[in-house]
Amino acid sequence: MKDQTKIIVALLAGAAVGAAVALLLAPSSGSDLRDDIADYVNDLAGSVRDKAESTANSIRQYGNNAVDRSKSKFRSTVNDLAGLKDDMIDKAKSRVKAGANDVNDSIQNA
Repeated sequence: MKDQTKIIVALLAGAAVGAAVALLLAPSSGSDLRDDIADYVNDLAGSVRDKAESTANSIRQYGNNAVDRSKSKFRSTVNDLAGLKDDMIDKAKSRVKAGANDVNDSIQNA
């Protein structure tokens, strides 16, 4: 993505320089030339602003999706751990009951 951004910036800079040189070399009056340059710069600024907004929206959406995925994985892990805890408690209770039964059987046999 960084390489694409560099290419886009270089392309826009080259286009701006080329357009400015073309306007400076064009046979027109000073006020017309200034108006043309101002219009071009305004159009270029609008294009850059639109691209920046689009990129910011894409980044924001990507961030929101990443947060949602993280929350989902966290909830899943918490649920898995809760289930594991319940299984461990059930096994411990079973072993305690089995041990208590063994002790009762031993006491009755003695």
